Amino acid sequence: CFDKEGKLREFGSEWRTDDCNDCYCSKDGIQCCTTYATPVDYDKEKCESIFNKETCSYKVVEKDNHSKECPVHSWVG
Repeated sequence: CFDKEGKLREFGSEWRTDDCNDCYCSKDGIQCCTTYATPVDYDKEKCESIFNKETCSYKVVEKDNHSKECPVHSWVG
C-alpha cells in the first residue's frame, strides 16, 4: 500500500498519521479512522474546543479563560 504521503507500507502494517488517524494496510487497501472523540454538545457561546495534536484529543475551555474547562454533554468519534 502507498499512504497519502506516497510512502510504501507493508501488508499488515499499522501506523498513526500526523493528523491523529490510525491506519492499517491490507490486501484490500488502506483503512484509516480517527483516534479521538470530537465534542459536540457544549456551550458554544461561552466555550471553545481546542485540539491538541500531541495527545490527539480535544479540550473544551472557556473562551475568556483557557484554564477553566467547560462541561461536555456529548462526544462523537
